[in-house]
Amino acid sequence: MNRQRGGFAMGLIVGLLIGLALALAVALYVTKVPVPFVNKVPQRTAEQDAAETEKNKNWDPNAPLSSKPGQRASGVVAASAPAAAPAPTAPVAALPKASAPSSARDPAAILGERAPTAVKPTPAADPFSYFVQAGAFGKPEDAEQQRARLAIMGYEAKVTEREQSGRTMYRVRIGPFQRKDDADAAKDKLAGVGVESALVRVQK
Repeated sequence: MNRQRGGFAMGLIVGLLIGLALALAVALYVTKVPVPFVNKVPQRTAEQDAAETEKNKNWDPNAPLSSKPGQRASGVVAASAPAAAPAPTAPVAALPKASAPSSARDPAAILGERAPTAVKPTPAADPFSYFVQAGAFGKPEDAEQQRARLAIMGYEAKVTEREQSGRTMYRVRIGPFQRKDDADAAKDKLAGVGVESALVRVQK
């Protein structure tokens, strides 16, 4: 039993040593073999690097801008000579604005005076007031009935009394109107709805 354990331990140690030796051999092989895509690039020598550095030291980015071929511009671009200032021009006198012809502004200016403003004549005050009488009745009930009919039509009528030939008459009138035209218009509207009426003029 002890021999088997000792043989297993010895085999384990030998296997580990062999594995380490193989891993070391693989590592050495990998480091010495050239890596693809890397070693294909040509290696630069120290002389080539020194020549490139010397070339870049004197390189001038403004060389293509020089006026003469082969002549290198200095590191600082020379400022161009200032352009000649334009000759001062004489100030242009302001032209007076063309005024519109006086005749266009005022037709009366041709005559040397402004035409007098026409004054509208003030109409004379009408000395009369106007009523539209929609009937005269012998009974107050009939007069009130006519007044109610006119009220339905939108007219405000009044009932007044007057003695005529010994009898009391009840008149139904709309108004007063200050203008005769307004009274005529009301009379025409009443005629349009079948109400007979008359225009009455009263001294103010």
